[in-house]
This record gives sequence, structure tokens and C-alpha cells, in this order.
Amino acid sequence: MPRPAGQPIGLNLARTAKSVSRAFDDALAAAGGSLPTWLILISLKTQRLGNQRELADAVGIQGATLTHHLNALEADGLLTRRRNPANRRIHLVELTDRGEAMFHRLRTAAIAFDQRLRVGLADEDIATLERLLARLRENSTDGGASGRAD
Repeated sequence: MPRPAGQPIGLNLARTAKSVSRAFDDALAAAGGSLPTWLILISLKTQRLGNQRELADAVGIQGATLTHHLNALEADGLLTRRRNPANRRIHLVELTDRGEAMFHRLRTAAIAFDQRLRVGLADEDIATLERLLARLRENSTDGGASGRAD
């Protein structure tokens, strides 16, 4: 197998993703939050979720991990959980006024961070990047490397 002409794409992508992820974490922390908090709050704001299981699926974490985060958010007064009267095994999760305010702070930080990432990139650069990232995601799955040329 021939050696790559430059740094392997996967390594470069992993390093870039780690750097961007750390910087995003820092931006959210400066606004008083964290990535798990942001993912939970944005999921509650943008999706009609009937219970904690649906919230865990939307956020992409396991139920026990979600429960840990929800306990902390509830203790901070950002959300409430109550049992569904129709099915007592199900907890309904809702933002409090304080949670709404945190959502808006974190949204502002996320938007500012996105704008920071876009500096020096034209709209067509962003479109190309999105297309290339989609191709890399596709290629990284078992059936993705079809050898097609687009």
C-alpha cells in the first residue's frame, strides 16, 4: 500500500475536531454552561420530547448519564421533572425561567463561536466543507467507501 502524500486525513480531522471541541467547550464555559447542558437545553427548546428516554436519544447519551446531568440541572434550577400523570414511570422535563435564560446565554455563545469559525471562509467554502464532511462521514461507515467520484 502506498504511503499517503501528506498527513492522513483521519488524523488531521481528529486533531481539528479535538481543537474545535475544546474551544467550543471553553466558549460555553465562559457563558456559564457546558456541552451537555447546551445539548440538553437546545433539545428541550427545539424538539417536542415526551420523556427522558426521547431526550437521551436526542442528545445522544445513555439514560443513566442523562439522569446525572438532569439531576445537576434540576439542582441548579434550570429545569423541572415531573411524573407523567398518564404513566407514572415517565418523567416529563421542562425548562424553568432560569433554564430559558441559560439557553439564551448559551445560544449567544454558540452563535458567536460559529461566527468565529467562519472568519475568512466564503459561503462556497462552507458549502464545500459541509459536502466534504458528509463524504468523510459516509466513507467512515462500513458501506461508505464505494469508490464513487462526484
